[in-house]
Amino acid sequence: MAGGIGSRFWPFSRQAFPKQFLDFFGTGRSLLQMTFERVLPLIPAENIYVVTNADYRDIVLSQLPAINPEHVLCEPARRNTAPCIAYAVGFINGREDNANILVAASDHLITNEQQFLKVIGQGLNFVANHDDILTLGIKPSRYETGYGYIKLAAKQKHDDDIVPVEKFTEKPDLEHAKKFVDSGDYVWNSGMFLFNLKTINAAFREFQPEIYDFYTCEYFGIDDYIENMFPQCPSVSIDYGIMEKARNVSVLPADFGWSDLGTWGSLYELSDKDANGNVTLKCMAQYHNAKDNIVTLADGKLAVIDSLEGYIVAEQGNALLICPKNNEQQIKQFVAQAGEDYQ
Repeated sequence: MAGGIGSRFWPFSRQAFPKQFLDFFGTGRSLLQMTFERVLPLIPAENIYVVTNADYRDIVLSQLPAINPEHVLCEPARRNTAPCIAYAVGFINGREDNANILVAASDHLITNEQQFLKVIGQGLNFVANHDDILTLGIKPSRYETGYGYIKLAAKQKHDDDIVPVEKFTEKPDLEHAKKFVDSGDYVWNSGMFLFNLKTINAAFREFQPEIYDFYTCEYFGIDDYIENMFPQCPSVSIDYGIMEKARNVSVLPADFGWSDLGTWGSLYELSDKDANGNVTLKCMAQYHNAKDNIVTLADGKLAVIDSLEGYIVAEQGNALLICPKNNEQQIKQFVAQAGEDYQ
């Protein structure tokens, strides 16, 4: 899934070139490229689909020259993750009746890739032999309010540590996050899912019949049909539209250095810091009586930061953001107010 705008990373992530196409850590690879390369040991390039916005097709093809251009599926409108996933499922239908599918976002960071491959291999084997929707749950390492949580069903277990899901909980407040983590009964919802083709088709047919009718129609695959009908799909997440409703959802708790690289705060936590907790990305910086800041300007620029604590200082193109880290949830609002020329 590679169609998002990444507005919480504004102005580094812009509508014309959002975060999944950016090289955050100076490795020479974008988040999309890292995601693609990460799964290649288990899933050959010819079996990989990228669902993105129509505006980003050329960027995807330039960053992933190994992908089949016909496997870059372009959404004519943004309709959340359930229609996005259904769009890919519609193309897989009829091509491989026994397909086992991994759904991954293009903006996640994973530091232990060998362990990730081990977990994905285990998950693919499970869904090949069970009619369950499997989600990957991340063992919590802190009291995090920015992630959804999954409660493990008590005293139940499939083989290989895979557990039925009791319930999903959206991003909690700090008090509930502490209770969840301390109980040991919850994992973070990674947003990565595995299922076989039969199972996901049945789930869409039961819980999202409008979306199911869209991608199983005899005209599916025709450009004009998709252009006209995809925007009419309900805008609903896969979590709310299917996962929270289905009875055959299981979770595989895992720990492979996962982070949803969704906010400046998450990037700050993952980045190298100086002795005063300052993070400098891409540019050069001098800090005076400053701590716990994250600063990124254009390559070659120098930032001089004096008497600042806990701030984001980010510049890209014609926009500059100076914002307390603890106020980053307002960035989407700032973007909306900035106007089209600055988005």
